Amino acid sequence: MSRLTTSLAAVAWLAATSALAHDDAPPASGARAWQAGDHHVHSQFSVRYEPGADPSVPPTPILAGDARYPIPINAQMALKHGLDWMVSTDHGGPNHSKINRDQAYPELVASRAAVPGLIQFYGMEFDTPGGDHSSLIVPHTHHERDVLFDLEQRFSKRDAFPQDPSRDAEPKMLDALKHMKSIESPPVVIANHPSRSATAMGVYGHYVPREFRDWNDLAPKVAVGMEGSPGHQAGALRPDGSPDPKGYRGGYDDAPTLGGFDQMTARLGGFWDSMLAEGRGWWVTSTSDSHRHYTDGGNDFWPGEYAKTYVWASRTHEDILDGLRNGRVFVATGDLISELDVTARAVSRSAPAAAIGGRLRLARGQDVRITIRLRDPAGANHGGRTPDVSRVDLIWSEVSGPAADRATDHNPRARVERRFTSADWTREGEILTMTHTVRNVQADSYLRVRGASTGELEPTPDPAGENPWDDLWFYANPIFMDVAPAG
Repeated sequence: MSRLTTSLAAVAWLAATSALAHDDAPPASGARAWQAGDHHVHSQFSVRYEPGADPSVPPTPILAGDARYPIPINAQMALKHGLDWMVSTDHGGPNHSKINRDQAYPELVASRAAVPGLIQFYGMEFDTPGGDHSSLIVPHTHHERDVLFDLEQRFSKRDAFPQDPSRDAEPKMLDALKHMKSIESPPVVIANHPSRSATAMGVYGHYVPREFRDWNDLAPKVAVGMEGSPGHQAGALRPDGSPDPKGYRGGYDDAPTLGGFDQMTARLGGFWDSMLAEGRGWWVTSTSDSHRHYTDGGNDFWPGEYAKTYVWASRTHEDILDGLRNGRVFVATGDLISELDVTARAVSRSAPAAAIGGRLRLARGQDVRITIRLRDPAGANHGGRTPDVSRVDLIWSEVSGPAADRATDHNPRARVERRFTSADWTREGEILTMTHTVRNVQADSYLRVRGASTGELEPTPDPAGENPWDDLWFYANPIFMDVAPAG
């Protein structure tokens, strides 16, 4: 049916890493711990299309025409670079649902057998009606292939042939979400590279704030968030690793990333804070968007080589997906940190604590004690650097309820409550610990934590040719505080 082109370099990588597939038995599922992963990874089944002479005949899909590598190579490289889980997310065009069903899924099944040390999900990069792309992650069930085939065939804006303009409109996406939440084991949807099509700060493109509010209102346990740090971070590098003066991190040419993060996440008091100020479970993640490695002429790192999404979960498909769905997540670039525990508790004896993604209930006027504990790894990262955490920020805001203006991307209440530097934390080996008390909490609130390897107080726009290894950040999802009347 299609022509498959696999580079000699890819074959060499497969041979060089094949031992990983057989020597790494999967660890026991056990108790919850931080599980590193990537939910946006392309394989040879993200195809290129070659139109024929007859426009009434669907174009021919060319395997490996867009993304290059077989799924087992992606899995082996993910394991090599420290991941515990990965989602295979291919996209396409006319009739791509059949490629996913008939070719990608069998290779994923084979990859699960070949690389048992990595938890592998089935999914796709959904061609989002009325929007850009999103990661569609399907729960691991006996019906996963049929579930994805049905969703892609019925709702993906590019799957129909001839093209159907009605499929590229937000009402179609709302229909898709309504259907998704009705499935016995519903999927998770995470918006990819939300501001890549923006033309300036706050001048959005394919995705706009109102759209995400619509999604989250309709299906809050399906449409759960967005890529805080998009993939293609090696877009500013040449194949030899030197700076490309015309290349931008993430492919964000018009409205650059800030410290490698999308403006919807990185801007203090911006869109993400406006969503959290409504009390929404709207979480951020970080991915590779791997199509082709930068040393092989692409713009990408391998899964886990640069960006990781950490989920607090046991080593099972079910609990990892539950962690993504419920915000038990922090993200880090360049292995700046590898563990992050944030806890908040009322300052009273035997008071229960809340952690990342959780909720703390307290009486009005109570003090809240926040403890931040992180691991700053001593060894070199995959870029050959040994970065140190320069600063940690505790961000706080009151929760004001539903926004009067659904287009808003601003929360003026969000502020840096405390900046920690090395003078403010204790160190025991790789572990840094710091604490802060917020006094007399009067209103529903949330807190979140971020940190950096640089001295920038706020992330600045990333210039063309910036080496991504020189500018590293981590972000944690929030803890909400629900305040009850005193007495």
